[in-house]
Amino acid sequence: MNSQRPVNLDLRTIKLPITAYTSILHRISGVILFFGLAVLLYVLDMSLSSEEGFAQVKECLTSPLVKLVLWGLLSALLYHLVAGVRHLVMDAGIGETLEGGKLGSKIVLVVSVVLIVLAGVWIW
Repeated sequence: MNSQRPVNLDLRTIKLPITAYTSILHRISGVILFFGLAVLLYVLDMSLSSEEGFAQVKECLTSPLVKLVLWGLLSALLYHLVAGVRHLVMDAGIGETLEGGKLGSKIVLVVSVVLIVLAGVWIW
């Protein structure tokens, strides 16, 4: 038996680098967008079906809960967009080093937080 194998398999105590967190958040935001798109397409269909449907959607959009859901979907979209741009920049050969990756992750988080706050101000 190899005694050098890791024995700590409790995922809550493992310290991940910032690049791992940005990668995980990028994947989560993609899943949120995948499912959120179905909801948004339904709402679009409803608003385009008739004047009554449009009025229902317009009235529904005044609800704080619906605004919160929309802000969540917009937040996922903004984070996914910023992280995707980071990947495009890395594909161009910029920020491929370990230090560059860490800096890129910090930039993604800061820019995303600023955009998400601005989106929240815009929605509310």
